[in-house]
Amino acid sequence: MKNIIYFILLSVSISDHCQSQRLKTALESEKAIDCDYFIGFDNFRNLYYQKNNVFVKQSENQTWEYKNVTLGKITSVDIINPLQIVLFYEQFNSVIILDNQLNEIQRINFSDIDTSLIVSKMGLSGQNQFWLYNSISQKLLLYDYIKNNIKELPIPIEHKLKFSQTNFNTFYWIDENNDFFSCDIFGKKTLLSSLPSFEFIQIIDAEKILFSKGEQLFLLNSTTKSIIEIEIVEKSFQNFYYKDQILAIFTNQQIKNFKIKLP
Repeated sequence: MKNIIYFILLSVSISDHCQSQRLKTALESEKAIDCDYFIGFDNFRNLYYQKNNVFVKQSENQTWEYKNVTLGKITSVDIINPLQIVLFYEQFNSVIILDNQLNEIQRINFSDIDTSLIVSKMGLSGQNQFWLYNSISQKLLLYDYIKNNIKELPIPIEHKLKFSQTNFNTFYWIDENNDFFSCDIFGKKTLLSSLPSFEFIQIIDAEKILFSKGEQLFLLNSTTKSIIEIEIVEKSFQNFYYKDQILAIFTNQQIKNFKIKLP
């Protein structure tokens, strides 16, 4: 009941804030792109995307591709470190680590490590480690892929994970009740906020979250609970990616980059 009341109030808050203020953007550039799913870009403005289950990196004058038909569909891609890109194949409980030219560095099958380790969410952590969520035990783990050892973090995760995102120090997740949590490398779990419904989402940090609903894009502050609509001219878009004050909108086989300063 508490969550239902909160979501109702938050929906009203979205409407009120959109009428009173919007976060302005300025179009910086646009580029045609032929892809099924846009992943993001790095510090050098290289683009990352998927086309027909092929992972692609594209610079201004060169394109690299990685394809692995034996592992099925790519579940997720972690580009937090462009020198060490991680592709997760949930169907085969495996990850592939690639270098910056998409050469395969390492292949890991989690079932070979422990038959009870079934990974449904993962991401790159620091110090040669992966964040792993074991859907069988419902436990969060840190796996050192050089030393081949696993550290189980002593935190309870009561509900099914709906979305997760990681950085070197933090594992963020949103559960099926739309509650937003974080856990650091020491195992400290924090309930950050309850979120409204969303279609696509990107966690900027523990406080700032970008999410889309319908044909609108919003910035949510998990501390103040404020929601601000982001002003974009696109009437429809598939997804977006934010980094270093650049908001990339993927729409109709085109990437549009907007300058934006998040408050």
